[in-house]
Formats: sequence, structure tokens, C-alpha cells
Amino acid sequence: PLLRQAAPHIGHVAIRNRGTLGGSLAYADPAAELPACAVALGATLVLGSLAGEREVKAENFFKGLFDTDLQSGELIVAVKFPVTPAGTSVGFAELSRRHGDFALAGLAAVATLQGEHIGDARLVYFGCADRPKVATTVSAAVKGLRAPLPDTSAFEHAIRQDLTPEDTPGLRGDTRLHMATVLTRRVLNGLSERAAA
Repeated sequence: PLLRQAAPHIGHVAIRNRGTLGGSLAYADPAAELPACAVALGATLVLGSLAGEREVKAENFFKGLFDTDLQSGELIVAVKFPVTPAGTSVGFAELSRRHGDFALAGLAAVATLQGEHIGDARLVYFGCADRPKVATTVSAAVKGLRAPLPDTSAFEHAIRQDLTPEDTPGLRGDTRLHMATVLTRRVLNGLSERAAA
């Protein structure tokens, strides 16, 4: 379900029709949707070369800005997504200047719900970090919170610990942090709405 939610946000129709999952992961654009989803879902990448194959967890594959664990002569030959356990809810949201543009800030989330409370969560930000990785401080901060969340006070400090976006032409890092904070509340509240539906 997370991949299905993310797919409409990927580039434009031509990109979605010609691009590949493996290509997006190998390119490792920090503003791309699929790498963040792969990390949030705990995917495993199968890397192949003339020497054979090896498997790398998505969270260990991305090393930094456009930097991955791919070695010389290797290709991504498969991506394994684990089956989503029953009781798991997913959420996805991003902010961009126009539909199809690179994300200024985005969030892919996988969480369990225990009644009205958030259980274990894996929150992965993109567009506002140098690579997709689990925001461990934020994920821990939201555990046990009751949804819908009335405000962002419970995790605002955690976001500033996990994310340190730099200023770029036309967009300050503080603005990206605010976007990430707004998206976090929006996605977490969406989890409870989907679970209730």
C-alpha cells in the first residue's frame, strides 16, 4: 500500500512509464520517493555482478547524497519487500512546488496502531535529508501518542535532532524543518483515519 500511495507523486507520466524501481534506488536522489519507501518498508536489495550476488538492506544501501553501497560492476537485480503484517498502517505525503517536481520535504511512514495509540513506527524523510534513513528519534517520540494529534509539540524537538537540512537558494533549512513537522502530523493523523475506515 505504501508504494501505491507514493507512485502518483513520482515525476510525470513519462518518467513513471519509462523509469524503473532499480534505477531510482541506484540513482539515490535524496528527494526521490521510492528510496524512502524502500527504507520505511525494510526492503532488501539484491546486487548482482560477475562475482555473484549479495543482499543489502535498504537502510544500509544509501550512504549519502547520490552515494550508495553499489560496487564497481554491480547492478540491482531484484528488490525484496517483506509482506506487510496485519495491523500495520502506512502513510505518505510530500510537498513540492508543482506536482511532479522534486520533493521539498516528504515522509514515508509505516506504523502499527494499538487502538487509538501509535505503536512501533518507521518514519523516513526525503527531500529534507541527504539520504533516506529511519528517523529513529522521531519514530521513538511518536510511539504511544494518541491519534489524532492535536499539535506537533510531542515530536518537534525530535525532528530537529534527526533532520538538519541546509539552506538552499530559495528555501531555508528552517522552512524544510517546518514542512517536515507539518507532514509528520498530517501522515500520523492519516494513519488513524485509514485504520478506522
